[in-house]
Amino acid sequence: MPRRPLPRPAWARLAAAALGGSLSACADRVVTAPTYPGDVRERHPIVLADAPRTLDVFINGPSGLDPRQRADVRAFAEEYRRHGRGPMIAQVPSYARGTPQTLEAIRVSLAEGGLPGAYLSASPYQPADPSAASPIRLSFQRLQAKVASQCGQWPQDLGVSDPGFNLRNDPYWNLGCAARSNMAAQVADPVDLVRGRTESPPDTIRRGKVIEAIREGRDPSTQYRQDGTKINQAVGN
Repeated sequence: MPRRPLPRPAWARLAAAALGGSLSACADRVVTAPTYPGDVRERHPIVLADAPRTLDVFINGPSGLDPRQRADVRAFAEEYRRHGRGPMIAQVPSYARGTPQTLEAIRVSLAEGGLPGAYLSASPYQPADPSAASPIRLSFQRLQAKVASQCGQWPQDLGVSDPGFNLRNDPYWNLGCAARSNMAAQVADPVDLVRGRTESPPDTIRRGKVIEAIREGRDPSTQYRQDGTKINQAVGN
């Protein structure tokens, strides 16, 4: 018995269902795109924020500070003068021998670094381990650069368990996070990451010599001599 042809509305319904199935399959393929930026500057942006800057000064008994720690405190005071905000806090351990002498030596070294003792505010703290060396911790707030995201996160498996991620050859999430964290920690002035510095005044003596050489028709570039001992010959001798 010959099959009766389907009515036209039924054919339309079948075509719509097939088209919808193909579109849903395309939608499944679209969602396999990466869910985070491929640019490391967008994945791990460097931001500027106020953060504590600390220096641990260990107590040497009644002698106060040794030359190494005295120089560290002076340098810490100079850094505070350039970048510090708010007061400088000294967290002093309780029941430690030589604490008053060390704290007074810290005040003297801060004054040598250009920071009067009035800027130092002391507060006691209880050491967690009395048998361990408990330092006097100096701290102040300053603008610092840091990575906004957290390093060490591995949301994808870099093995064979995620074939879609492997086929796309996308950069994994943690790529570049450590390098940008090191760069943020090493920058001298965090503002340099936001904008360039203003142009410094020109060297008038050098400019005069260059202009004079050009007027006389001579080469104004600097000539470096190579008559001395070379580094590769001096090393190891």
